[in-house]
Amino acid sequence: VYTTVNLQMQKAAQDALQKGLAELDKREGYRGPIRHIEESELPSYKERMLSDLQPSELKPGSKVEALVEGVDDKRQRAELWIFGERGILPFSGMEWARKPDPELPYYKAKVKKISEVLTPGDVILVKIRAKARPPFSWIVSLEQEPQVQGALLCMEPDTGKVRAMVGGRDFSVSQFNRAIQARRQPGSAFKPIIYAAALDKGMSPADVIVDAPFVSDNGNDERVWKPRNYKGRFFGPTILRTALAKSRNVITVKILRKIGIDYVISYARLLGIKSPLSADLSLALGSSGLSLLELTRAYCVFASQGFLPRPIFVERVLDRNGQVIEENQSEAEQVISPQTAYVMTDLLKAVVQEGTGWRVKALHRPVAGKTGTTNDLRDAWFMGYTPQLATGVWVGYDDRTPMGKGETGSRAASPIWLYFMKQVLKSMPVEDFPVPDGVVFAKIDAKTGLLASPYSKKTVFQAFREGTEPKKYTPKPAAPRTGQFLLYDMEGGS
Repeated sequence: VYTTVNLQMQKAAQDALQKGLAELDKREGYRGPIRHIEESELPSYKERMLSDLQPSELKPGSKVEALVEGVDDKRQRAELWIFGERGILPFSGMEWARKPDPELPYYKAKVKKISEVLTPGDVILVKIRAKARPPFSWIVSLEQEPQVQGALLCMEPDTGKVRAMVGGRDFSVSQFNRAIQARRQPGSAFKPIIYAAALDKGMSPADVIVDAPFVSDNGNDERVWKPRNYKGRFFGPTILRTALAKSRNVITVKILRKIGIDYVISYARLLGIKSPLSADLSLALGSSGLSLLELTRAYCVFASQGFLPRPIFVERVLDRNGQVIEENQSEAEQVISPQTAYVMTDLLKAVVQEGTGWRVKALHRPVAGKTGTTNDLRDAWFMGYTPQLATGVWVGYDDRTPMGKGETGSRAASPIWLYFMKQVLKSMPVEDFPVPDGVVFAKIDAKTGLLASPYSKKTVFQAFREGTEPKKYTPKPAAPRTGQFLLYDMEGGS
């Protein structure tokens, strides 16, 4: 059996996920020692540990159990017993170990001294960093096994070949494949589907929409729903491009209401989304659970000029004589126009350059993507692509426990995506997304959405489907007159 998985990419995916989840787990705080050994039990504990030791275990990079024998706040270090050898844990190797507090961001909770965290008799997990000067053998850092989970899936947008797939932190612990079997709320990572649908309904990246409080009765059950932006702020008149780049929730709800919920659900089906979708305005905020595979495949459409690829996991199967008994060829269907796909790519490039996806600018090549974060920080996503590869990352707890404050798609998921893509794209040439016929670029005013003029304070280059670009120039600012509204509001019109 020949699969589509590239072994180097698969290893890079596993490494990236492990690294990112370990970093997130440390930001969540230190859950305490593995156990505590009373003084009377120390001899039997040491004897048992020495009998379990494999000589190859003690080397830089390995993770092992260690016993805290002394804590020295003045020298800022802990002295450890590690399988009969002595180790030093410096304060720099454990300053992350604040007490878990989901309401307090990790950068506001600092450990001031080692004795706040460790006491003699604690059995802890450490990572051996380097050899130490006698009488000590090793310098180590404090570790813990992450509880948070994640998944990564990488496809070729043009062919649908799945080049890497990691369904969880450790297959030996859990065989559940979170890349395919899990259905999690995508949050704002669903927004590009709504924006693409809006473009095909006649809206433009330069349309201006009011970002202001909005209340919906949300149907017949008389419940009042008040969608809010992240951190609860509103920003007034905003062009569509900025609304997506900054992931503005209320504007997305207004767009969904304007173009129609049923229309967006039908549009999502075009992009390969098969999971049930909520037929209400919460769809704008990614309230319906999707698989990572579904969403990654949908983003492939933007990356491949409107073609939806069939995912391929197995290329061919041979019998014992080397004869091909099954072979999968790439298949893709044109589901949206190349122009809509490219304008969406241009908008998603702005997410990286100007918005919530800023961390992946470090890739130093053309890249488009979108973050996703759900209520109470239960899920974090980053979906992104280059011309060669489309990759999705999801992070969260299996039991939907909220992650720590600030653990958004930008902070929790996009670094994993970046670690992976940096590694796998090393050997690939830097490419930009090809511009199809029927797309034009215009320099527009980032505030008014009109063509840039000498009165424009901030300008951006934006792609448009030919014929939809603005025709008027930004005028000289003047005092607004009562009743002058040039903005889409909830009741439609402009």
